[in-house]
Amino acid sequence: MGNKCNNNDITFLEELTIQELIKIKGIGRVKAIQIKAVCELAKRIGKPIYKDKIIIKGSEDIAEIFMQELRNEKREVAKLVILNNKNVVIKIKDISFGGQNFVMIDPKEIFSDVIKMQAQRIILIHNHPSGDSNPSKEDIILTERIYEASKLLGISFLDHIIIGNDNYESIFAIMRRKGLF
Repeated sequence: MGNKCNNNDITFLEELTIQELIKIKGIGRVKAIQIKAVCELAKRIGKPIYKDKIIIKGSEDIAEIFMQELRNEKREVAKLVILNNKNVVIKIKDISFGGQNFVMIDPKEIFSDVIKMQAQRIILIHNHPSGDSNPSKEDIILTERIYEASKLLGISFLDHIIIGNDNYESIFAIMRRKGLF
């Protein structure tokens, strides 16, 4: 376990189970539970708490909201940000939890709440546990499918953001540069 840690990074503690922590000399069951509790608190502290309306002006706003939460996830997590016609966030929904290098996103899951809420705009966001925020071929295909479905439903699909390790990428920006949107 010692080789997982360097002097500045103790995020590996989050990955260890209570049983694994107990195996470390000097850590008993109570201390292991306390360590896990501190890890959970640290994760929750990293999530922003908003009392005011969140207005999204661009992809950097989305990255700022989700970077801390998603950059150290060990599996891919997809979220949907549902907005009104003034780009005010009205709901953030967990869409899917995947593996280390994939996440299954069902367009029906994306649009069900959006339609019920009569929302006008959405942004899709997911992370890459590898830390590389560049979209995969599958990410681009998924984005195109959701974009086409959103046009049919009259919903503005504003962006699909990928969070890496302290970086992010807008699939829409990439597709615009390539002349695809």
